[in-house]
Amino acid sequence: MIARVSPSTLTGTLFAPPSKSIFQRVVAMALLCEGTTRIINPCFSDDCLSALAMAGALGAGIEESDDDLLIHGGFKPQFSEINAHESGLGMRLFSAIAALHNQPLKLTGSGSLSARPMSLIQDGLKDFGVEVTLTEGKIPVTITGPLKPGKVTVDGSVSSQFLTGLLIALPTLEEDSELEVTNLVSKPYIDLTLEIMEIFGVSVIHKNYEKFYIPGKQKYKACDIFIEIDWSGAAFLLVAGALAENNTLAIGGLQTQLTQADQSIVGALLFSGSKLKNEEGLVTQTAHKIKPFQFDATDCPDLFPPLAALAAFAEGPCEITGTNRLIHKESNRGVAIQSEFAKAGIKVILEGDTMTIIPAAIQACTIDGHGDHRIVMAATILGLFGAPIEIHGAEAIAKSYPEFFDDLVGLGAKISCKNQ
Repeated sequence: MIARVSPSTLTGTLFAPPSKSIFQRVVAMALLCEGTTRIINPCFSDDCLSALAMAGALGAGIEESDDDLLIHGGFKPQFSEINAHESGLGMRLFSAIAALHNQPLKLTGSGSLSARPMSLIQDGLKDFGVEVTLTEGKIPVTITGPLKPGKVTVDGSVSSQFLTGLLIALPTLEEDSELEVTNLVSKPYIDLTLEIMEIFGVSVIHKNYEKFYIPGKQKYKACDIFIEIDWSGAAFLLVAGALAENNTLAIGGLQTQLTQADQSIVGALLFSGSKLKNEEGLVTQTAHKIKPFQFDATDCPDLFPPLAALAAFAEGPCEITGTNRLIHKESNRGVAIQSEFAKAGIKVILEGDTMTIIPAAIQACTIDGHGDHRIVMAATILGLFGAPIEIHGAEAIAKSYPEFFDDLVGLGAKISCKNQ
């Protein structure tokens, strides 16, 4: 799909979409329950639909009830092949859950997931007695369990997603387990996992995120759970609010309880000179110029695209650190930002672990979305507040925020889409 985005005046109130990170974790835990979990405010982005399909293949019953979603739990794999489509979290999370089975299960995927390294799954599961075979280090992944309790060291330097899967699966075993985690990144995502596990009645104790003590013989208890808004998607909306003329854009639903890494966008906006007013989750911003800012996004790498877009309108160069986290996203995200922003006249320097954005007048251009939903959203910000931008591969937004363009159009955005 090609999206054409032109400078626009945005006015009104918009609520951010439900969180796909929360939703996928909830679906995984609901699968392991003995009863029925009611999911209120469900998310139906592509990644969330993949999580539902994977849970269904592993034995969950899925039913719509008015606006809610019912997950009838019960881990009883129905198929020998499970498709994660393009969901990296789905692949890494459900691989540990699939390892609970005592027969081979093949996990496949498509698109950008095909290029992502999966050796972490193999390395992480073998010490639990699980046999894992890869295809040249990538998908498909064949897993033969069952997962066995033990004391294992896990590398947390690449992603916290596989650790999330282990933390969810291990409490269901008959005996206790202990994980020693080295170089953990994205600690807020682990906090999120543990918080949701507590809601389902399962506990894990950790010491400074380096040792995790996981009691066995625990059972997930079915519950009613509300899916809070997605701070990853809200980040783009808040950046739009910071750039909107006279700051006439309000973002709602931001009164949340669970830990989300991308809530750090608030701090970044404050560094850029924004003054945010939060009234019961409805956030507005005072008109201001974008000051040059520095921000460490190591634990929240999904903030790179919205912050790079914000930096393009700053009064001077901005620095964001943590670029080593961007290589194995839907695209090589740092390189994608650099190449596509250059087309719009924005110089992006990648040096060491730092991205430096040199702001300039936005130029009309055509941008390749790289199959990456967050690159498409960042390009949209450039078009809304800079110069006309044509975005190819714009359908990638369906991965996390299918209504992104429609929501913006409802606020007055000039966006038109057509099939390629």
